[in-house]
Amino acid sequence: MDRLQFFTPVRIAPGQGYPVQEVDSVAEAMVFLRKWPAGRRGPVYQCALNCCSAALSGNMSAEEARKAFTGFARITRLLDDDMALPIGGESMENVYALRR
Repeated sequence: MDRLQFFTPVRIAPGQGYPVQEVDSVAEAMVFLRKWPAGRRGPVYQCALNCCSAALSGNMSAEEARKAFTGFARITRLLDDDMALPIGGESMENVYALRR
């Protein structure tokens, strides 16, 4: 398995009538984040972007980047309902701790 692949994909639901998108790697998360509208880029966006960048450069694991990206998707209400609850001990506190 590629070191930048997520163990569990992040399911993005852009809205009613749109297909659910699965983001299953750091590279795919970066593509998604780079397309995000500039006017909606806040601190949670920046955290996710920084974590994905760190994972790409080998300074963070793909799973840590996944947690940050999942937090971004949750806060922007893009996270698919099936993923709305934390998994495997994941919590929002862990996502925000990555920003420090």
